[in-house]
Amino acid sequence: MSKQILPHALSVPAIKKLSGKRIVLASNSPRRQEILRTYGIEPDIVPSTFKEDLPVGSFEEIHEYPVATATHKAIEVYERLVQEDPDNAPDLVIAADTVVLTHAQPNTSEVHYSMLPQITQELLEKPASKEDNLRMLLDMNGGVCEVVTGVVVVYPILTSPGYQIKSIDERTLVFFADNPKHIVEAYVESGEGIDRAGGFAIQGLGGILIRKIDGDYNNVVGFPAASFFKLLDLLVEEDVEFLEI
Repeated sequence: MSKQILPHALSVPAIKKLSGKRIVLASNSPRRQEILRTYGIEPDIVPSTFKEDLPVGSFEEIHEYPVATATHKAIEVYERLVQEDPDNAPDLVIAADTVVLTHAQPNTSEVHYSMLPQITQELLEKPASKEDNLRMLLDMNGGVCEVVTGVVVVYPILTSPGYQIKSIDERTLVFFADNPKHIVEAYVESGEGIDRAGGFAIQGLGGILIRKIDGDYNNVVGFPAASFFKLLDLLVEEDVEFLEI
């Protein structure tokens, strides 16, 4: 095993392929680092300089937005590292972007979406201030939001432009309890939600606000590990150039 594949990693084809390779995470998120470490990957940390300012209104399908942002982050880091040191170019760059969509409809209804009342979904990233954080959480209180993470991997290939891009998006429904306002205000005052998409951290104090989830818990934390490893397995099976260049 290489230093970037930890001893406790499961002995699966994707992990074996990654052994001895340079793996880079284009993010400074301690949550994403911790989730990857849990499953046996210790990547180099190279945060992207991409400004994450894509116009949300330009996306016909809102779920494409975090995938597009993650794509820009991954490409920026990959191209920069290749330019800086071609002899130590990354074999795999991983990037992710997590957003929260308000007013999601639970999937349990038998009624088709077209029959439901039209509710405008607001896309939430990190709150700009404690006031903004309080506004977000009161808006979602007692309701359902959708956490969407776009995950993108970039790896070298022989044909132009010299790299391949593969992506997934993972969606999880989060059901908020009908919390009294003083609990929401106390959570905002803790400051925990300021650096989190949607203004809450389910794995921390923010868990007190949540009644249940439908989907991948790790996705709400910030990185859908199960789907990421399924993507790697698919690439091992279907792309002869994956981690071979």
